[in-house]
Amino acid sequence: MDGASLRIPCVLMRGGTSRGPFFLEADLPEHPEARDGVLLAALGSPHALQVDGIGGGNPLTSKVAIIGRSVRPGIDVEYLFAQVAVDRPHVDLSPNCGNMLSAVAPFAIEAGLVKAQTGETIVRVLNRNTSTVVEAVVQTPHGRVLYDGATAIDGVPGTAAPIRLTFLDAMGSKTGALLPTGAAREYIDNMPVTLIDYAMPMVLLRASDLGIAGDERPEDLDANAPLLERLEVIRREAGQRMGLGDVAGRIIPKVGVLSPARHGGTITSRYFVPHRCHRNHAVTGALCTAAACRLPGSIAFDLAAPGPSSPVTLEHPSGRIEIDLSLDDAGHVERASLVRTARRIFEGSIIVPASAAIVPRAEGSRGDNVHDDHAPTALLRIPRDGDDDRCVA
Repeated sequence: MDGASLRIPCVLMRGGTSRGPFFLEADLPEHPEARDGVLLAALGSPHALQVDGIGGGNPLTSKVAIIGRSVRPGIDVEYLFAQVAVDRPHVDLSPNCGNMLSAVAPFAIEAGLVKAQTGETIVRVLNRNTSTVVEAVVQTPHGRVLYDGATAIDGVPGTAAPIRLTFLDAMGSKTGALLPTGAAREYIDNMPVTLIDYAMPMVLLRASDLGIAGDERPEDLDANAPLLERLEVIRREAGQRMGLGDVAGRIIPKVGVLSPARHGGTITSRYFVPHRCHRNHAVTGALCTAAACRLPGSIAFDLAAPGPSSPVTLEHPSGRIEIDLSLDDAGHVERASLVRTARRIFEGSIIVPASAAIVPRAEGSRGDNVHDDHAPTALLRIPRDGDDDRCVA
C-alpha cells in the first residue's frame, strides 16, 4: 500500500482486436468481491468514458486477463477472463474472450511462468471461465517473445508476429453440449433460431427474418432500437432453453445475425455483445459460428457458401476472420484453429484506492456487482519467493 492507494503490477496488452490489463493472479486480492472492486477501479467503471481508469469506454477495451501458473498435468498456465461493465459496477466471469487469449501466452512467457524455447514456444492454457484448453504457438526466436512480424488481422492496424491458437475441447463450453436443446433448429418468437455452444453459447438468426440485410454498419444496427429490443427478447428465452437461467444483465448467450457472404467468404456475421454490435468479431463467437456453418439443419448451414469443410471464412464489419476446423468421421468439430496477433503496450503499476478492495459487510452492497451463477472458482494461488502483503484487502 502507498498511503490510501494500492499499487498493483500490471501490463496493458492488445490481444487480437481487444485490449486490457493483464495481471498475475498472485498480485490481486483473493476474495472475489475485493478483486472485482479493484478491477472496477482500475478500469474506471461505472462511467461512460471510464475517465478515472484505463478502460476505453467500450466493451472491447473494458476487459481483464488474470494469469496464474498451473499445477494441473499438461497445463502450463490458467487464464481467468473478466468482462468489466462500462456503465454499471459489474464484473462478469461467465464468458471466455478469445481475442484477449491471444496475448496470454506471450504474457506468461515474459512473466516467467513458461520458459521460452528457441524458434517457437507452445503454451497450453486452461481457460477457467469455460474449463477449455487452448494451445498457443508463440514466435520466440533466440528464446524471446517476438511481437514484430508480417501478419495482418482485420480490425487491427499494421502487422505483427502470428500467434496460432488451437481450441482443443471447446464443445459445450458453458452448457455441456454442442446443441443444448438437442435440436439444430427451433423457434423463438416465431423466429427460426439455432442454439449452439462451441467456445461461446450463441443464438443464431437469419438477418432476412429480422427485416435487415445483414451487412449493415454496426452503428446503424446499434441505432435500431426495435431490432435490439427484439434480439434481447429472443436472447433471454434462448438463455432459459440452454440451461443458463435468467440471462438479463448477463452477456451470454451472444447473438449472431447471419446472411450470405458478399466477398467470397463463407458467411456474413454481425455479432452482438450482446446489446451492441461488435465492430469486428469475437474469436469465440467466430468459432461457434464456423462450427454451425458445418452443422446440417442449422441456420448457418443454410446460409453458408458451399465448399470444403475447412477453412470457414466469416465476413464481419472490419473484414474477415478465417477458422480452420478439424472434423471427425461423423462430421463433428474436434478442434478449431485461427491466427491472431498481440502487442505489449505498457508495463508498470496500476494505482487504485485501497477502499476498492474492502469487502462490504452487507451482502449485495456493491449494487449490481454480483457474480454469475456459473462463475468459476478462483485460480490456484502459487506462492512466489518474496511474496508480500501489498494487495491484501
